[in-house]
Amino acid sequence: MLQCIFLISDSGEVMLEKQLTGHRVDRSICAWFWEHALSQGDSSKGITFLACSQVEMPPLMAIEFLCRVADVLSDYLGGLNEDLIKDNFIIVYEVFEPTLVLVITNQFLVNVEHDFLFERATASCVPWRTTDTKYANNEVYVDLVEEMDAIINRDGVLVKCEIYGEVQVNSHLSGLPDLTLSFANPSVLDDVRFHPCVRFRPWESDQILSFVPPDGQFKLMSYRVRKLKSTPIYVKPQLTSDAGACRISLLVGIRNDPGKIIDSITVEFQLPPCVLSAELSSNHGTVNILSSKKCSWSIGRIPKDKTPSMSGTLVLETGLERLHVFPTFVVGFRIMGIALSGVKIDKLDIKNLPNKPYKGFRALTHAGEFEVRS
Repeated sequence: MLQCIFLISDSGEVMLEKQLTGHRVDRSICAWFWEHALSQGDSSKGITFLACSQVEMPPLMAIEFLCRVADVLSDYLGGLNEDLIKDNFIIVYEVFEPTLVLVITNQFLVNVEHDFLFERATASCVPWRTTDTKYANNEVYVDLVEEMDAIINRDGVLVKCEIYGEVQVNSHLSGLPDLTLSFANPSVLDDVRFHPCVRFRPWESDQILSFVPPDGQFKLMSYRVRKLKSTPIYVKPQLTSDAGACRISLLVGIRNDPGKIIDSITVEFQLPPCVLSAELSSNHGTVNILSSKKCSWSIGRIPKDKTPSMSGTLVLETGLERLHVFPTFVVGFRIMGIALSGVKIDKLDIKNLPNKPYKGFRALTHAGEFEVRS
């Protein structure tokens, strides 16, 4: 019986090694084989299938077995070369699982249909889902969830503004569906990270996400969009201090209307240690001062008839005339229905389903590390 199978590239590199029994075959045998092949003048291009056995067996059976495996891979992958092997490594590797090897070995003499082998290979190479998943109603939801990180200096200049985003999927699809998701503007995406289910080559060549999804909720990918030019809201602090007190005022408003409602707006800041007490009030929302000297202003939505403002007085410790340590204001907000990075989903195609599934899309942007210096 066969004890080990190697796949060797046309440069002599061992691309895959599959031990089939408990008696391990050292891969140094591949170097010996390759040197022997070169010494015989064999300079053929393509993938070399090398099978090893330490017991006597009919040579034609081993050759027929290797040819059959090559045919299965070629039919399933649409060809057989080094790039295809590396792009579909898991599929290739799982074909050599002992159970499947026994199926191929026992069945090739009766000309078993390749579809059976494809089904087994496909099922075994998707460890993140089972093949018997069934739903009465097939549906998949895709969410773009983004958070904006920004730093605005004390002069009101936008120093940094970027988006960290995630493509979150909630999949309830039967069987082994094959999904393809494309963006309208993938060129803006940077620092992308993928779930293991994503095939890398389609993204590398065409910026398309091709994948067999896990069942349920999962993060398909994450990304960053850098060097944004503006923020949806502004926060303008002003602090003046004299004679042991500091007067503070704060204005919040919409800088660039995203076309969607901005809600859950908050402004938080930590009072400096030199502040003994504070009295703060606002014309909209609620202001709270905690015992830890942390101030929180909950605004919610910005009204149409006025600009939210907060003002008050900070009493400094005895002997201190002016405030020398200024607070940093941390801003929070949420915008449903839009990705502020400009990322948009173009389309989502689903294959291997008998019926047309329901597809839902949503977008959400909220503040991440959004800081305004004073």
